[in-house]
Amino acid sequence: MNASYFTSNRQRLAEALKPGSLVVLFSGEELRKTNDEYYPFFADRNFVYLTGLTCKEAALLLLKEQDGAVRERLYLLPPDAHAERWTGRRIQPDEATAVSGVAEVRYVPAFQADLHLLAASGRYERLYLDLYRCSPDDVDRPAHRLCALARREYPFLQIGNANAPLRALRTIKQPCEIEALRRAEEITGEGIRAMMRLSRPGLYEYQYKAAFDHALGQHGPAVQGFPPIISAGDNNFCIHYYSYTGQAQDGDMILNDVGAQYQNMITDVSRGWPCNGKFTERQRLLYECALSTSNHMFSIIRPGMRMQDVDATIRNYNAERLVEAGVMASVEDIGTYMWHGGAHHISYDVHDVVKTPEVLAPGMVFCVDVGIYHEAWGIGFRLEDNCLVTETGCENLSAAIPRTVEEIEAVMAGAR
Repeated sequence: MNASYFTSNRQRLAEALKPGSLVVLFSGEELRKTNDEYYPFFADRNFVYLTGLTCKEAALLLLKEQDGAVRERLYLLPPDAHAERWTGRRIQPDEATAVSGVAEVRYVPAFQADLHLLAASGRYERLYLDLYRCSPDDVDRPAHRLCALARREYPFLQIGNANAPLRALRTIKQPCEIEALRRAEEITGEGIRAMMRLSRPGLYEYQYKAAFDHALGQHGPAVQGFPPIISAGDNNFCIHYYSYTGQAQDGDMILNDVGAQYQNMITDVSRGWPCNGKFTERQRLLYECALSTSNHMFSIIRPGMRMQDVDATIRNYNAERLVEAGVMASVEDIGTYMWHGGAHHISYDVHDVVKTPEVLAPGMVFCVDVGIYHEAWGIGFRLEDNCLVTETGCENLSAAIPRTVEEIEAVMAGAR
């Protein structure tokens, strides 16, 4: 990604707004973990999408004048020798400009006064903020606090949600985003192969995770796209499992749901395999049902297909395979063995915040996720790949990561 990419993203956002609009987006704040310790900072994805910057407590201000002219300004934390000695060097204005393409850079202490002058000038009618909440009980973030202040101090400004046009922009991936995803898939594959090669009965889940972390760590300090889900045996029946304390027993399946990020593009890939390197008859039976379903989806997904039909078809086709295999008596029983949806978009977020499309279009990227959880047999896994919709069909971006029984067993035997 280069500055022209981020500049283009801002231009496209501005085009979606009416004249007389102010837009403010924040990079976010650190969350306190305990005492004087904070959780690792993760910049707001829409801020990153528009600037390429991942620094904390920064702000982006876009101004669309009544004549349609657009101005833009960044606000960064000012230099602070004492703070930087403890927590690291802060990005400088010229460096921020080189990354983002925003020429005008000021420091955060000037933000409130600047915003007041703009809001009180009479030239602007709307203030757009990213007011997204995943859950109603989410804590207020900087945008929500500014929204409350604006309603109190500038009641003449209409408040708009910048999240809506940004969702629409992020739905279709650009060529540079797709290329970054391809590289992230390669790195993800290295991590999965490392776990497969290490696998054996008696290994703890945290040892699998260590192998994955080590493989990704060869590509930089911030390569993991999200906390990996890695489990063995009965722990596979917890869909989002993060304890890593279980020990793989002979005959157990290993489940992993993992992804690397490259240039902020995040993959989401799941593979399941027997810890001893050989599928049992029942493991193979269930795995082949999932693989057949996945392969079928990649053969039929194309532009014009309804998005809701992707998930429904995964569920129905997998149900039919399980009935044919004698696992279920009726397709109506599928809820016993499939516990989650089969498709979600990816890129800047592992569950990407996009405008959910009615129909598929070229440039969309989402997961084809087939999960089977047979508690009576003690077998749970999912086979999840990343689907790019093309002009004429689709492409499995994660196809090179071992996914057939034969490929998995060959890797685990040291043949690949």
